Amino acid sequence: MAHTRERARLRKSLGLAATAVLAMGVIAALLGTPGSATATTSATPAQSPHTDTPFNAAFDDAAQEFDVPRDLLVAVGYGESRLDGHDGLPSQARGYGVMHLVDNPTHRTLDLAAHETALTAAELRYQDSANIRGGAAVLRAYADRLGLSAADRGDIDAWYQVVVRYGGATEDATARLYADHVYTLLREGIHAPVDGGETVEVAPRAVAPERGPYSATSVDTLSEDYPDALWVPASSANFTSGRSQSISAVVIHVTQGSYAGTISWFQNPEAEVSAHYVIRSSDGEVTQMVRDADTAWHARSGNAYSIGIEHEGWVDEPEWFTDAMYRSSAALTSHLADEYGIPKDREHIVGHSEVPDNDHTDPGPNWDWDYYMELLGGDPGDPGTPPLDFPSYPTLRSGSMGPEVAALQHLLTENGHEAGASDGEFGPQTEAAVRSFQTALDLTADGVAGPQTWTALLAAGSADALSEGSTGEPVSRLQRALTAALGRTVDIDGVFGPLTAEAVREYQEGRGLTVDGLVGPETWTMLQTGK
Repeated sequence: MAHTRERARLRKSLGLAATAVLAMGVIAALLGTPGSATATTSATPAQSPHTDTPFNAAFDDAAQEFDVPRDLLVAVGYGESRLDGHDGLPSQARGYGVMHLVDNPTHRTLDLAAHETALTAAELRYQDSANIRGGAAVLRAYADRLGLSAADRGDIDAWYQVVVRYGGATEDATARLYADHVYTLLREGIHAPVDGGETVEVAPRAVAPERGPYSATSVDTLSEDYPDALWVPASSANFTSGRSQSISAVVIHVTQGSYAGTISWFQNPEAEVSAHYVIRSSDGEVTQMVRDADTAWHARSGNAYSIGIEHEGWVDEPEWFTDAMYRSSAALTSHLADEYGIPKDREHIVGHSEVPDNDHTDPGPNWDWDYYMELLGGDPGDPGTPPLDFPSYPTLRSGSMGPEVAALQHLLTENGHEAGASDGEFGPQTEAAVRSFQTALDLTADGVAGPQTWTALLAAGSADALSEGSTGEPVSRLQRALTAALGRTVDIDGVFGPLTAEAVREYQEGRGLTVDGLVGPETWTMLQTGK
């Protein structure tokens, strides 16, 4: 069966401004312990213009220039990205473009491509034709290092070990998983609509890859926790043995990269990130990488009590979320819920973006929660209050995405201005709700949630008299509002201590109020009007 790709391109006004931070958030994740996709709002990155060269011509030209089989080149690219350059944004493993040219501490195909083609890193990242040419150059460089002759280069089966090296896996079993997938694509064929109205095709063919030393290697060990899963352990540098809390939640992630690439990355000790399970898009294959009883590094504050499931794909491309993936994932989650007594509801089965103290957006607005919860026989109800505590409250507008948007939507609806689902996507309904709220408070009704709008929303509620020693949610509400009003972080811990009193006095002085560090009607009124 040919692999087809409906390029729905439902980027939902994501734009480069929002996706730029997704990239930076992923990089930050790789330096810490959070896990997959991330996005809030930020500035657009500097970019080179995209090429106008058609995809088919780019593949044909690159294959001819570097004497690489054209169909192999397409299959490698399709396996990595489904022929989508993702606007130059990095995958979780810091790979770029259609051919996933990688720039991480242990695999540097981006540098090799630049050396072999004399193209700049920016050209290779942002121009599709340059990226395809770079991928071909890397494949040829590896072929030369492995001693492939001109005759060998004409035999697509002789390229197996070159493909292995291109994938960059550190473990033999994962390397075979990667290369076998490329040859499966060649055997089944590819039919891939791409940007510009073209379709890139590879006709199905018989393949007999020359696996060499990888012939005796395969991923055939099954999970002890979930027998339907393969077992490929993550690097011990990327998770914590044991748990400090009992398992009470499942967190749904999106890989921002390929299945095999994600497995390989979690095996890399430089990654400092992992998940318990990874699920393939095409057929729902499941690989477990961290035992349930151990703590994967996937969701920051949620790591201790949750199990993380990564799903192959990208948050802004719904075509990755296949029925096979949904069904396989739902079966896994249902098993985990039964095994650990996790309620099958949206307060315990959550997206990464819904875990407190996270800056990620996955699984994003294209993940069909109603269908997923139906498949696992659960309650598709409200996931509960989204996280409201942030070190800062950024200016949000149409096109913004992220957990701060979900918080904004929740607060607007809670205050009588219906913003729709708290899905983290700032669309027309959210903008209309912001304008309505601003109009009601006599603020500038521009539909942009800036400091004044945030301050008023966060402070809304009862005007409890507060002073040093006060505790509880009213104090947390005060601390959030002060963070927005002062433009600096006020620790949100629900305890009115000396630092909160200092922030209150700073706010009172800046607004011409009585500077006493006490929060009474005068201070609350000022906060609740956004001043």
